[in-house]
Amino acid sequence: MSKAILSFIKPRHSPKPKRRLPTKNLITPHLKNLAYEVCEILRTERKQWEEALQNRFFEEGISPSEVAHLVFDKIRDCELGLKFFGFVSKNSFSLDGFAYSSLLKLLARSKVFTELDNVLLECMKCEEKLPTREALGFIICAYVDSGLVLKAFELYSFVLKTYDGLPQLLACNSLLNGLVRDGNMEAAWLVYDEMVKRDDGGESSCLDNYSVCIMVKGLCKEGKVAKGKRLIEKRWGKNCIPNVVFYNTLIDGYCRIGDVQRAYRLFEELKVKGFLPTEETYGAIINGFCKKGEFEKVDEILKEMESMGLEVNVNVYNNLVDAKYKHGFVREALETTRKMVEDGCKLDIVTYNTLISNACRDGKVREAEKILDEVLSSGLVPNKLSFTPLIHAYCKEGDFDRASSLLVEMTKCGQKPDLITYGGLIHGLIGAGEVDAALTIRNKMMERGVFPDTCIYNVLTNGLCKKGRFADAKQLISEMLVYNVSPDAYIYATLIDGCVRSGNFDDAKKLFDDIINKGMDPELVGYNAMIKGYCKFGMMKDAVLCISKMVRRNVYPDEYTYSTIIDGYVKQNDLYGALTMFCHVIKRNCGPNIVTYTSLISGFCRCGDSAGAEKILKGMQTNGVAPNVVTYTVLIGSYCKEGKLAKASTFFEEMLMSKCNPNDITFHHLVNGLLKSAPCAILTGQSESDPRKPMLLNIFGTMISDSWHPISAAYNSIIACLCLKRMLGTALQLSDKMLSKGVPSDSITLAALLLGVCLVGKSKEWRSIIPSKLIEPKLDVALKYFSIFGRYSSPEVIVEASMILHTLKESKSNE
Repeated sequence: MSKAILSFIKPRHSPKPKRRLPTKNLITPHLKNLAYEVCEILRTERKQWEEALQNRFFEEGISPSEVAHLVFDKIRDCELGLKFFGFVSKNSFSLDGFAYSSLLKLLARSKVFTELDNVLLECMKCEEKLPTREALGFIICAYVDSGLVLKAFELYSFVLKTYDGLPQLLACNSLLNGLVRDGNMEAAWLVYDEMVKRDDGGESSCLDNYSVCIMVKGLCKEGKVAKGKRLIEKRWGKNCIPNVVFYNTLIDGYCRIGDVQRAYRLFEELKVKGFLPTEETYGAIINGFCKKGEFEKVDEILKEMESMGLEVNVNVYNNLVDAKYKHGFVREALETTRKMVEDGCKLDIVTYNTLISNACRDGKVREAEKILDEVLSSGLVPNKLSFTPLIHAYCKEGDFDRASSLLVEMTKCGQKPDLITYGGLIHGLIGAGEVDAALTIRNKMMERGVFPDTCIYNVLTNGLCKKGRFADAKQLISEMLVYNVSPDAYIYATLIDGCVRSGNFDDAKKLFDDIINKGMDPELVGYNAMIKGYCKFGMMKDAVLCISKMVRRNVYPDEYTYSTIIDGYVKQNDLYGALTMFCHVIKRNCGPNIVTYTSLISGFCRCGDSAGAEKILKGMQTNGVAPNVVTYTVLIGSYCKEGKLAKASTFFEEMLMSKCNPNDITFHHLVNGLLKSAPCAILTGQSESDPRKPMLLNIFGTMISDSWHPISAAYNSIIACLCLKRMLGTALQLSDKMLSKGVPSDSITLAALLLGVCLVGKSKEWRSIIPSKLIEPKLDVALKYFSIFGRYSSPEVIVEASMILHTLKESKSNE
């Protein structure tokens, strides 16, 4: 239909007069009654309906075309409408534009687009049959509602050129919305600009608030929120009145691009200007702060929302639960779901899927299964996202029978396994090292008509390469070609990387050269894999030459390329080469990433140049790159080896302040460093604690002076620092590791953990958080150390923790 319609649109070489609109006949009560009778005959007469119609029209002496538009308007069954249209056409009666308009609206309402397109083509062949702009606008809306946005745009173009005017505003807005929804902003701007050009600001406005809001949503979708704000301001007073919808759109837009502060300023501005925030307003700003992990601000906004009498809906709760999981606040996420239930907000499938996914991620597969059972008992229908994490998790545990049975359960729930489901199973099997089982699943999915895509082939290839089965991996590539699945650069990069990992560098180089010789493009990932190989084997000159080759082929290095080479130079103890390459990165305006900076810091530390390492650290922080656990661990380890415990402790505390979780290597460096410094700690620990001394050393020195075993003192001082910096979860994990290494827990462990529980606001739940095996030590000692910890905490928290200890002491005395 689209090409046929466009064939009617002739280029406008010169201005042409407006099309003559069809003239509507006078509608009398008699004609209305006759139209009603015709509808009844079409509904009730089965075999002789045509004869009945002919007789009725003959009696009245009226042509069917005179009442056709009334019949099409009254009738609601499109089959009866087409039946009457066939009767009129068969008897050679000519319909006018109004009749065609009514028929087209009937067909559009019923979404019978094949018949609609045929009738539309027929009535466009003759000027007397042309439908009204209103009818064509109605069709445009129907096309958009059914996802046929391009056809709607073509019909809009026809209306514009044929009638030298726009369809009605509703149709234009519907088209704008469809184009923006599909991401076709170029066409959306053509429509919007035409609406602006033809808008006179009067009663027959061609543009309204909704039109502008649609375009602002499109701009926000592209991340151009500031441009959207300017568009609104430009339209103020021109049939565009400020309202809360505009604010909601901009707030959501800013939150999506991560500029929550600007979003919050708008949130405050709308209240100052007298607008009442809606549920959508609160939902958008809460989601923004959730993504940033600023949950104290979220709680503040939630209280404000409730005070306004607005209910927190399930979408807001879902975003909050998901964000808390992503930021590591697992207990808080579960508490939020409990609060949902308490507030009468029913958990939906999205909530349950989030709980299942995160339980699986934390290795709590049985708990995830119970949640799936809750889904079924609550009457909700589990979907692919309910089953896939469980399938993946069971594969990681090696329970492939249960993973397979979940596939069967999924099918019983009406969810047909697709690429995502099979992909999850294959990913899980490959992750567990069960490559043959993964290949078997690949065969089964193909038998059921689901064929692997490039991603699944890539995973399988990766699994085979890790097992050293390069011949089988190459066979997979041949199979891909048979099934018309083109191997991409990632698959070749996987093969090259597999060879490099297994030490078969000659094979990797031969494969890379074969790809080049066949005229194929390894793309950036392929070159990066090869450069990684050169660096691993110390062939730094070849790695740099590889960059020159890729640039000649118009493939430009990225952050990973440069960070790999810089790391390669560092591992070869060539700090000069690493710094030379780093200068090249800066000159190319290719922002160094965290790996680049950390490699350089490691290089300076290897050379014993701690001042140079700190200079690089300051540079990365100035450039907005936050140190990660590896960065801090490299620095802490270097200073511990040099015996500079004060520096190591300072960086450890900075690490905790930035909410960067230490790992086992960090703890290993600190424990070894503290043990080496134990004799010095005995000499200085008797004096009053130095406020300038790092917290870790103050606590450790005090324990050593109190004759605690150095190993116990080292672990407990680290645990205390973690608790004082509100990292209770990490502290509990370290206390478990401490016990597993044969270091018994004691009174100070209990005191530190109790303080940590109170600091995170969990004092009422301390028994369920702190293991019972920690509650036996001497309580007097624990109370003494509260005074030491109190130097780094508020008096209120110390009092709260002390009260728990006193209660515990009394209960022990009564036993």
